Amino acid sequence: MEYDVKDLALASKGKLKMEWAGRYMPVLRSLKDKFAKEKPLLGIRISACLHVTSETGNLMDVLKTGGAKVALTASNPLSTQDDVAAALVKYYKIPVFAIKGEDNKTYYKHINQALSHRPQITMDDGADLVFTVHSKRKDLLKDIIGGTEETTTGVIRLKSMALKKVLSYPIIAVNDANTKHLFDNRYGTGQSTMDGILRATNILIAGLNFVISGYGWCGRGVAMRARGAGAKVIVCEVDPLRALEAVMDGFQVMSLEEATKFGDIFITVTGDKNVITRRHFMKMKDGAVIANSGHFNVEIDIPALESLSREKRKIREFVEEYTLKSGKKIYLLAEGRLINLAAAEGHPATVMDMSFANQTLCAAYLCKEKGKLQKKVFPVPREIDEEIARMKLKSMGVKIDRLTAEQKRYLTDWKEGT
Repeated sequence: MEYDVKDLALASKGKLKMEWAGRYMPVLRSLKDKFAKEKPLLGIRISACLHVTSETGNLMDVLKTGGAKVALTASNPLSTQDDVAAALVKYYKIPVFAIKGEDNKTYYKHINQALSHRPQITMDDGADLVFTVHSKRKDLLKDIIGGTEETTTGVIRLKSMALKKVLSYPIIAVNDANTKHLFDNRYGTGQSTMDGILRATNILIAGLNFVISGYGWCGRGVAMRARGAGAKVIVCEVDPLRALEAVMDGFQVMSLEEATKFGDIFITVTGDKNVITRRHFMKMKDGAVIANSGHFNVEIDIPALESLSREKRKIREFVEEYTLKSGKKIYLLAEGRLINLAAAEGHPATVMDMSFANQTLCAAYLCKEKGKLQKKVFPVPREIDEEIARMKLKSMGVKIDRLTAEQKRYLTDWKEGT
């Protein structure tokens, strides 16, 4: 079995981490039992480009239990947990190509190694597999049934491809499932982003001006947690509806240009590029801390920060101190990459349980619907979304009401009225 991980000696530690995460993933455990009996993915080759974490390890285990032949590579050079990567290779016999801190060249080498698995399904976190297949590995297209995508950034890229008629196979937008973005993006990103900032800096959040660029579900989650920690939260948006919502939620809303003058901590969660740029760096006060919790590090114009600086040094494990030519210091966390995965452990298993249940069931759905779906981006089928919600509630011991036959008739009968 071909693989490329840091050190197989780390495997026992990684296996324990997977067991701990699995304890908090009851929906995925239930699906594993079901897939062990039904084998809905029997013989299907899946190449996955995801954050290599303990939660992802449990997903890979379920897919393999369901009969799939799985290969995994990292979707971010700094998000890999080397011990989990080793455990998947040693104990689960799953090919993994991921090393924390790998350079860009190695990152794409690993993607191509995962694609050499000749997938029938691609499973993406940022659409790098899909992009590579369409641009450099078109020979693989004839075998691919479909794919899934887990991030807002990736879905945006894929919808653009579909609009331009260049998408060559159907994709299910796992990110857009209610059981994904309402919980993973909001509660997961909110908690794990604060966790990453605190682990990287060990600074007190209370009383600081905390500037958040982007008020999607991820931004909402970060704002909620920052306020809970005592920060004075400022939201910067380009969407008037989201900006209005932030105002109604009780946050200060202003342009980033204005916020840069007095912000202490800046977080980008937009999925776009060059959100914080040269002009913002110039206006920031001495000691400003910058981090990204979107997908790619392009949200922060790091080359511009480099050009403005006369000195750069690593002052803590995930903190780089840039001294500008003026003498002012700006601190960049985790090289501008995902702070929650680079400096911390990513989202808690409890929310990833639902996200990865979506990945699992959507992979089975793609197999079932082979050849029937158009080459475009599809939402997660409602029945899958609702099934996952029901399973999660059951695991939490929560019971809900059901509509009576009379209530169902009333909701579909236009004649009865008031």
